[in-house]
Amino acid sequence: MPDEIQQRAGVPVLVCDPAGPPVVTEQDALDLVGAAFLGAQVVAVPASRLDPRFFSLDTRFAGEVMQKFVNYRLRLAVVGDISAHLAESSALRALVHEANQGGQIWFVPDLDALDTRLRAAR
Repeated sequence: MPDEIQQRAGVPVLVCDPAGPPVVTEQDALDLVGAAFLGAQVVAVPASRLDPRFFSLDTRFAGEVMQKFVNYRLRLAVVGDISAHLAESSALRALVHEANQGGQIWFVPDLDALDTRLRAAR
């Protein structure tokens, strides 16, 4: 399936294809922002599409990517199992916990969990 805008819990979400191109540069993140401008409020990116540097906070790649979404007032949902990354980094665990308390960046295990978050955020 290609990346496509879907209505999820009444919110337009750009649901990114797990087999799509990896997000390895800031430009890749901006490309997703641009695609979202076709009508999405949220971008749901499979964790598998994110370069491993995203989960290693000392690279600052996660911060750069997340800042792009914040700057353009788009919500970002990282979708998928990131437990292996969380097990390796207390800093990442803290980031995920803090992000999930807010309304801009979420880490969710699957699209059903994203739907639940979207319904609760109304």
